Amino acid sequence: MTLIERSFQERILLVGVATSGRERQMVNDQLDELASLVDTAGALVVHREIQVRERPDPATYIGKGKVDELAVLSESFDVDTVVFDDELTPGQQRNLEKVLGRTAIDRTAVILDVFAQNARSQEGKAQVELALLRYRLPRLVGRRTNLSQQVGRIGTRGPGETKLEEDRRRIQERIGQLRRELAALERQRRLQRKSRLHGRNSQVALVGYTNVGKSSLLNALTGADVVVEDRLFATLDPRTRRLKLPGGETILLADTVGFIRKLPHQLIEAFRSTLDAVAEADLLIHVVDASSVHALDQMREVRATLAEIGASEVPELVVLNKIDLGYASDDLPDGIAISVTSGEGVNNLLAVVGDRLRALNRVEVFRVPFDRGDILAEIHREAEVLSEENQDDGIEVRVRADDAARALLRRHIESVVSDRAVEDTDELS
Repeated sequence: MTLIERSFQERILLVGVATSGRERQMVNDQLDELASLVDTAGALVVHREIQVRERPDPATYIGKGKVDELAVLSESFDVDTVVFDDELTPGQQRNLEKVLGRTAIDRTAVILDVFAQNARSQEGKAQVELALLRYRLPRLVGRRTNLSQQVGRIGTRGPGETKLEEDRRRIQERIGQLRRELAALERQRRLQRKSRLHGRNSQVALVGYTNVGKSSLLNALTGADVVVEDRLFATLDPRTRRLKLPGGETILLADTVGFIRKLPHQLIEAFRSTLDAVAEADLLIHVVDASSVHALDQMREVRATLAEIGASEVPELVVLNKIDLGYASDDLPDGIAISVTSGEGVNNLLAVVGDRLRALNRVEVFRVPFDRGDILAEIHREAEVLSEENQDDGIEVRVRADDAARALLRRHIESVVSDRAVEDTDELS
């Protein structure tokens, strides 16, 4: 069930640009992914074109001659909408539509459209609407009539689509309102996070390219009943479940939105509060589709997005999923091989997660002289402070940190309780 029911199936012509003839195959692969996005949006791809061009044309992106050719092809294939694989400027979009005589949109609009259909929670809908409005606002000039005629097509729908015919002032007011709503929801989430941290449960987040099996893995590990669908961006709203590891520890495991090539910056900004759960995790489980020929490229895209949201320093555990379908490449990095479908390797994954978290979360106590506020500040930067108590000769600080951080702190201050002594104390308490 989508947010807006469609009374027809939109016919799509895809357009990609290669900077040289050698890039044609790569661009064709990228159009395959764009075709999957269009299919997820509910439309039908009837034709695709690749233009070889050294650099984009500032007026039409592909050059006047190619635009004229697309206009003829659009008539021949009875095309409703022409979709470009790269983001168009508002000016390029208007110029293209004048010549083509039909809607021209870009990859960003398609991704936003898919997000608009899949958002379910109050926060998810608000985040998508904010991204949609920020994307559409500069594109309203000269397109008011067209917009009113295009309701229900890719790039025109979403929680706030009827607001797009209002003036800029009202749209900007709506953007401000959405930001305030999201800020309030973020404050609520931060309180929940503080509560979870107080409970001392480690935070683990599932990350990966869209449709690699993250939700299926969450279900397999936790017994959750998250709906799993074989389509792009089926999961937008983060889901967190408790998971007991073989060693007895309980962790919080979160499923997050999948990443994709050229993920719109509007979405990254709108979903930043949700993605903070990734940046604040103790460990990332990077799920990779080992059967995909694009696995390495997808891993690079995921890591680039992690860097953009400030999560590149979070420890990562690579999990190679779908091994029952075979390995598509011999160049895949080392990782935990599993098949969520058959269950192979899942128990081993749980054991490895426990080992990694124990290495990342050892507890140690340090004594800091009263006059060394600089060292105390460094402890707060490098570790999670569990408690501080004033003693006769200084402040006793109990911290949880990985081996590297604790080694760094030991260079400045004296360790007063060993790891094992602390563990023994914990067992007695």
